Amino acid sequence: FTRLKDDDSGDHDQNEENNTQKDSEKEKNDREKPQSTTKRKVCFSEILAVVPGPAEHPLQYNYTFWYSRRTPGRPTSSQSYEQNIKQIGTFASVEQFWRFYSHMVRPGDLTGHSDFHLFKEGIKPMWEDDANKNGGKWIIRLRKGLASRCWENLILAMLGEQFMVGEEICGAVVSVRFQEDIISIWNKTASDQATTARIRDTLRRVLNLPPNTIMEYKTHTDSIK
Repeated sequence: FTRLKDDDSGDHDQNEENNTQKDSEKEKNDREKPQSTTKRKVCFSEILAVVPGPAEHPLQYNYTFWYSRRTPGRPTSSQSYEQNIKQIGTFASVEQFWRFYSHMVRPGDLTGHSDFHLFKEGIKPMWEDDANKNGGKWIIRLRKGLASRCWENLILAMLGEQFMVGEEICGAVVSVRFQEDIISIWNKTASDQATTARIRDTLRRVLNLPPNTIMEYKTHTDSIK
C-alpha cells in the first residue's frame, strides 16, 4: 500500500477530464447509431459498478468510505442516524483508495463529534444491517494525538487482508470525541470466539499496542440495548 501511495500523484484529475470528454463523445456516437431491436434491462448497479482501472492493483473486496457528525447529547434513533451518515465514495483498487484517502482530513484534525467509517461495499455502518446484526466490535480508546496513525494502520491492515479471518470483517470506525478518540473494527459473528480472538491479536500487532492496552469487545445486540 505505501509503495503505491505516490504512484497516483500524477495528473489523474486531467486524465479523468480527458476520459470524461471521451465518454461524452462515445455517448454521442452511440446515440447516433441505429438502436438494436433487442432490448435488455440494465440493472442500476451494473451502471455504477466500481471496478479496478487498467494496471491497478485490485482489492479482494470493494469498500466504501462514510462520514458522520452529530451534536453530542442529542438522542439518536436508528432512522436519524442513518440519515446523518454520508457516503464519501467506493473504491476497488489500491490506487483508488489512495485517491480518496489523500484528499481526506485526518481523524486527528477533525472537530466535534465526528466519525469516519470504512466498510465493505453493500454494508452500512449500522448495527441493524444484516451483515452486522449478529456481530460485534473490538473497541480501543485512545488518548488524543494517536487517532490518525492508528486509523491509517488499521485500515491498511484491513484492506490488505492481514486479519486472516475470511469474510468475517465488516468494516472499521474511528470516532473523534472531546476527551478521547475511539477506533473499532466490526465483525459478522460475535459468538465465534476463535475469530474474535484472532482479530484482537492482529489488532494489537498492526497498531503496535502496549501489552497493558485495554481492549473491549461489545456485541451489536448489547449496543442496541
